[in-house]
This record gives sequence, C-alpha cells and structure tokens, in this order.
Amino acid sequence: MNITIPKELADEIEKLTPSRKRSSFIAEALRQKVKDLQRERIEKELEEGYKVRRNESLTFAREFECVDMEGWDEY
Repeated sequence: MNITIPKELADEIEKLTPSRKRSSFIAEALRQKVKDLQRERIEKELEEGYKVRRNESLTFAREFECVDMEGWDEY
C-alpha cells in the first residue's frame, strides 16, 4: 500500500520516531483510529436503536409498574 501524507505530518513523524520504527508507529496510529471509528459507529447504532425502541420500552415499563412495586414497604 502506498499512501501520501502532508509534508508537515511526515516531518513531525520523523522527529518523533526512530527511522526503523516509523512503519510500526503509523500502523499503531491507524489501528487506534480504526478502533475509535468502529466504537463511534457502534455507539451511533445503539443510540438509534434505543430511540426506535423507546416507545416499546415505555409501554413495557408501564405494564409492569404495579408488579415492580409489590413487596416494597411504603415510606
């Protein structure tokens, strides 16, 4: 794979990493970015799912509300 990055970024990478470690540095940075993007995608999908199921969840909660309080002492 060949990639092109801005010269300023390449200069910073050269300053921060030894020459024999640059590929692994870039690979690790990309792994982290991919992981972050995957997490963001999953969180967005979960949020959308929760929104879609909101009314259904509220209906279930209302149906079982009286049972939920059984056995609790009155305060």
